[in-house]
Amino acid sequence: MVVTPAPSAPPAPRRVTGLPDPGRCLVMGILNVTPDSFSDGGAFFDTARAIDRGLALAADGADIVDVGGESTRPGAHPVPLEEELARVLPVVGELARSGAFVSIDTMHATIARAAVDAGARLVNDVSGGLADPLMTDLVATAGVPYVATHWRAPSRVMKHHAVYTDVVADVVDELRQRLGHLLAAGIGEDQILIDPGLGFAKRPAHDWTLLAHLDRLHALGFPVLIGASRKSFIGALLGAGDPACVPPAARDTATTAISALAATAGAHCVRVHDVRSSLDAVRVAAAWTTPPRP
Repeated sequence: MVVTPAPSAPPAPRRVTGLPDPGRCLVMGILNVTPDSFSDGGAFFDTARAIDRGLALAADGADIVDVGGESTRPGAHPVPLEEELARVLPVVGELARSGAFVSIDTMHATIARAAVDAGARLVNDVSGGLADPLMTDLVATAGVPYVATHWRAPSRVMKHHAVYTDVVADVVDELRQRLGHLLAAGIGEDQILIDPGLGFAKRPAHDWTLLAHLDRLHALGFPVLIGASRKSFIGALLGAGDPACVPPAARDTATTAISALAATAGAHCVRVHDVRSSLDAVRVAAAWTTPPRP
């Protein structure tokens, strides 16, 4: 009998010190403590409900629970720091005390510092340090893992910046520049994950093109996080060009497919709303690329 080998996994990038290591792509569960999230419309804006949701994500198998208090959907406006802090801090603290691995989704060093003090163990910054010049010093000093996302402009105006000569080459080059800045600021190589920023100053064709060329991101030598969950480029595909035809929650099956494909292509982490389905997907991807011994 001839056995056809499974697709080989891409070369493994350096590990990130302090992250869980289950031997497969990590699954980060999204917890939006906002009244205007594109995906859930503020369903977890109440602190008690947010805590319950975070505990449920952890119970579903999330390796990381990512708590955010400021919407970054297209067109969103900034939130005062005091308000963002009031939204996330009680949730971060309670989830950390429960034993969950908590990350803080923020562009602001003040919020990141308070969240880390309350038990957050990772900073997920969608601006890659561009929104707040104090963020790099904070991350370097705290020594926590850091997600640096490709970002060009604030949410309220980012659609005007979705212009590329070659989206893959441009995103890789701009991330390379950010990595140089982060390392020069004292952030360790073993602290950094990179994120291509799907949906951030990107049109649907840009997002799909980036997903099809994850090897170019891997070539930067850092673990890659993919945040595709429920985003409008999925809705545009399923809705024949009109994302409004497919509401966010109806995009979960397609999100799960992306999780499987991204993990098979070597993604280190996927950030999702529906943890259970993506956890199954990344387990399948791990078995696909490194089959269990008979």
